[in-house]
Amino acid sequence: MSSYAKEIPSAWCRSEYDPLRYVLLCPPNYMEIKEVINDVQKRYQEENIDAAIAMEQHRQFVKALKEQGVETALLDPSKEYPEQVFTRDIGFTVGDTVFIGEMASSIRQGEECVLQDWLETEQIRSTTLGSNRVEGGDVIIDGDTLYIGISSRTSNNAVRELQEKLPNFNVIPISFNDKYLHLDCVFNILSPTEALIFEEALDPETVEMLAKRYTLLSVNAKEQFALGTNVLSIGNRRVFSQPQNKDVNRQLKAHGFEVIEIDFSEIIKSGGAFRCCTMPITRK
Repeated sequence: MSSYAKEIPSAWCRSEYDPLRYVLLCPPNYMEIKEVINDVQKRYQEENIDAAIAMEQHRQFVKALKEQGVETALLDPSKEYPEQVFTRDIGFTVGDTVFIGEMASSIRQGEECVLQDWLETEQIRSTTLGSNRVEGGDVIIDGDTLYIGISSRTSNNAVRELQEKLPNFNVIPISFNDKYLHLDCVFNILSPTEALIFEEALDPETVEMLAKRYTLLSVNAKEQFALGTNVLSIGNRRVFSQPQNKDVNRQLKAHGFEVIEIDFSEIIKSGGAFRCCTMPITRK
């Protein structure tokens, strides 16, 4: 008698835009604003989050990912972690290794252990950065370059350790106004030559540096607040974006991207959208 064992995709990621093959998410069953940790949550603190609506929006997102040929894995949600839907922050994949983050906010500490247990069960190679604080929303990869947002959530020590662990990569620290939470809320690479940017959050020298490498598509303040920068590229110029961010979507379409629109209006009340809710394991 023979048995069938599901093949586990190995970790591999060298960009934000290569075809997404395997991604880790977590349903927002227990999502709520318990402790305000960003400006978006401050706006919605009293209104808070309707978990049932958030769960349905997340289900539609997972369904659309599968329809696009992306294999999805889901962490088991826990009442202990109301921000657990944002799997991007607890880890990031560089090359064949998943780096497990260290969360800055006490309300999110412990999510890393859930990720580590899942990676061990799935036999996916992983490592940590010791006690150097780092969150995956501040880590953006493009080939042999790693852009690291420096904020109250990701430290300069983490940048130095990443450079030591990844000597073949050019690790570039980027300072930004961290009231915008993570780097991927103000800068997001779409292709080898294009990126979304909210320039107000970055200093002019940084914008000039990025403009030499990418055609920058500017996000306005209203759509930045609605997480317009936090789209998800899944390869072959396909991008998940919210329907309400009309200017972002217009620019994407004008540059030849296929825009897959999913309503994430409930989930964004906690300060994250499509990129925040996905941790790529395999892109190739």
